[in-house]
Amino acid sequence: MSFDSTQIQFDERGLIPAIVQDARTGAVLTLAYMNAKSLQKTLATRETWFWSRSRSELWHKGATSGNIQRLVEVRQDCDGDALLVLVEPCGPACHTGKQSCFHRDLAGEVIDDAGLGQSLGTVLDELYQLIESRQRERPEGSYTTYLFAQGLDKILKKLGEEASETIIAAKNDDSGQLISESADLLYHLVVLLVDRGVKLESIRDELLQRRQTSR
Repeated sequence: MSFDSTQIQFDERGLIPAIVQDARTGAVLTLAYMNAKSLQKTLATRETWFWSRSRSELWHKGATSGNIQRLVEVRQDCDGDALLVLVEPCGPACHTGKQSCFHRDLAGEVIDDAGLGQSLGTVLDELYQLIESRQRERPEGSYTTYLFAQGLDKILKKLGEEASETIIAAKNDDSGQLISESADLLYHLVVLLVDRGVKLESIRDELLQRRQTSR
């Protein structure tokens, strides 16, 4: 895969800033720099490559740590002088071990990674990944393991029960109970999706398609 160099506005040093973002959660992971060669290697290998300004050399993210970033898509901004690199990270982005390099406030204090990009979509994505790991590893004592061991009928039964309990909670004047039951319902729905091999991205795409066709 190649790119049109006439559309990319490299600076006088031949560099362009690249904002790296988790394609699944939307969390901003790091800001790095690319030149034409590192951009081409990123597109060719489907893993991120950057230009180190301090060492004046190409570097492959994760070459030593194993925390590679699998490329999903590269976009340019409206002026063509910055790139947005959407990736699926295989481990922390920061050399400190933090998920994101942006883990300090303006006073220099460390901010908990859990506070970065924690939208409902992010939480559901993390929940999906956790439930997938439970399906693979089946740790003893896990309720999720129990559901998978019991099979589809048990999962459907629990989903139905949680749906009924959510309806009952909605009829009562107790928002806390509705929130709790809704969380249970979403958890069991994600268990069902994992069991049936349906990705959250597929549901997202369906909703986007419906939004585009709705009047």
